[in-house]
Amino acid sequence: MMKLNRKVLFSATLATVVLAACGTTEAPATDTTPTPTGTEQITYSVDTATSAVDWKGTMVAVKSHTGTLHFREGEVSTTGGVLSGGSFTVDMQSYLMTDTNYAKDGSPKGTRADLTAHLMSADFFAADSFPTAHFVITKVDGNTATGNLTVRGHTNEEQVKNITLTTEGSTIRATGELTFNRQTYGVSWKSPMQDMVLSNDIVLTVDLKGTAN
Repeated sequence: MMKLNRKVLFSATLATVVLAACGTTEAPATDTTPTPTGTEQITYSVDTATSAVDWKGTMVAVKSHTGTLHFREGEVSTTGGVLSGGSFTVDMQSYLMTDTNYAKDGSPKGTRADLTAHLMSADFFAADSFPTAHFVITKVDGNTATGNLTVRGHTNEEQVKNITLTTEGSTIRATGELTFNRQTYGVSWKSPMQDMVLSNDIVLTVDLKGTAN
């Protein structure tokens, strides 16, 4: 009986092997993992004629002054339609004051021209010695870009927050806000008592427009 069972088992095993060998070969499994999309990288050149940086400085509990600066050059990069990098140069000699908190024309001090000259002097931005400022993005996290800001020869890490990005065809528009402490860049009035009435925070609102290269 044992010998018979062994013969039956052997015959059944042999038949299984033969059937498997003669059967239709199954096609290799197809990889159904989706191919990553949205990885296209595009670099846009900043339109220096229509892009600007609006800034705001405040005399504590007194008044604020606002103005505009323009770019000399710059580019912004996206990956999959999301901001991924950029480098920008601002013309520090392109000051245009936009507020109305000035003395009346004819006064020796406190006019728009007087303040513009003072801001460009060595008391503040020393625009003759440092005619440009720079910002280079090093990291992007959501709607915040971290980068290195260089003003008056000093470089510190800063963040542009609340970034919005819109693209249409080959054009892009990016906006954001950056607030920096002027003291860390050596932007301080040589008269300590007068410097104390100025807020250390300078608020920038960036509006970039560009075209794909």
